[in-house]
Order: sequence, then C-alpha cells, then structure tokens
Amino acid sequence: MNTKSTLFCAIFLLMISMSFAQKKNETQSIISGKVNIAKYHSREDLKKLKKGDLLVLYIERIEVIVNILPNIAFATKPGVTMKSLGIPDTKDNKKALEDNIEASITYFDSTIEFQKSILPYSDTKDLIAAILFYESTLKSLHTYEDLKKD
Repeated sequence: MNTKSTLFCAIFLLMISMSFAQKKNETQSIISGKVNIAKYHSREDLKKLKKGDLLVLYIERIEVIVNILPNIAFATKPGVTMKSLGIPDTKDNKKALEDNIEASITYFDSTIEFQKSILPYSDTKDLIAAILFYESTLKSLHTYEDLKKD
C-alpha cells in the first residue's frame, strides 16, 4: 500500500513539473492584462453615478490604456506574439518583452496607488471629462487599422 501511494505521488509530481515546463516555453503575448472595457458612457450616464463609481471607471480605463497604447505599433489586441510578428524569438528579445511587461505592471500599480489616494479630491466634472476622453481614445483603437493603409 505504501509503495502505491509513493508511486502515485511521484507520477503526480512528474505530471505537474511537465505542465509547468511546457507553460514556460509558450510564447508570451505582447499585450497582456485588461484590454477592454465593458461599456462606453455618455456624459448623462456619468452624471448619474456617484463619485466612487466614477473613480472605478476612471481606474479601469487607465488600466486598459496602459496595457494597449504603448504597444500599438505592434498590436492592439491580445494574442499577438513576437513570433507572429516575425520578431526573432531570441533570449534578448524575450527578456526585453518580459522587462516591458514588468515595467508596465509596476507603472500601473504605482499610478493606481497614487490615483486612489489623490483622485477622490478631484472635481466630479473633471473626472467625468477624463473618463469621456479615455473612452474616446479607446474607441479610436477600433479605427487604428484604417490608419495603417497606404
């Protein structure tokens, strides 16, 4: 009985280690994280919301913008990899992408920390204007492909 449980544990650990090894070799998407918002709003919609709800919308839009805009020369949607763009899958290129993703996460986290402590002091009108501006920017991503035509 003891041999069976030892054998079972050894096989289980081997399967887990193989699954992690396979995930490590997968190519990483250039755009990761939150890349869309659930709904676009009108000024009237936003005027009906409480300031706390506006703060949540504002932060969600920042997250999407931070994840997409720095990389639009490569992609505007997740799933695009260096390999799919024809970029050599070298150790240096992988490291550069990992560093970029890590820097993006660090920037987002520090920005949100600042926003959560300072943003509540903003004027509601300015908050609404900023949300509408961010949403307008995000809507323009839908036409980005048209701009790439010769």
